[in-house]
Amino acid sequence: MKTYSISEVAKELNLTPYTLRYYDKEGLLPLVERTPSGTRLFKESDVAALKIIECLKSTGMPIKEIKNFIDWCSDGDSTLQQRYDMFMERKATVEAQMEELKKTMEVIEHKCVYYKTALDAGTEDIHKKSKIGISVTN
Repeated sequence: MKTYSISEVAKELNLTPYTLRYYDKEGLLPLVERTPSGTRLFKESDVAALKIIECLKSTGMPIKEIKNFIDWCSDGDSTLQQRYDMFMERKATVEAQMEELKKTMEVIEHKCVYYKTALDAGTEDIHKKSKIGISVTN
């Protein structure tokens, strides 16, 4: 079975070795093996687990809650419902984030049109004569 060093895993996942050590210290990597000298040896399954951890982190989930998820995984089938519920909750969180980003993008697109029109006209005064945008100069 192939194993990877902490620097190889860090590079592959675009993380720092410090972050990986922190995750290990927080109990997020309970299955990572170590050599007799204490060097961490990562397997493919550890890398896959780290991808899930990074996914959950990107949704804004705190490390403590990610640790709960890792513990549930270790507990086996008795926690399938909790894990499913957690991912449904994360899904709703991400959908709400996407809606907010969509609104943000609409404002940005509006301002792009606003400034492109002003650039093409050579003046922002064009907006005082049309309904393209708010005649506030930002």
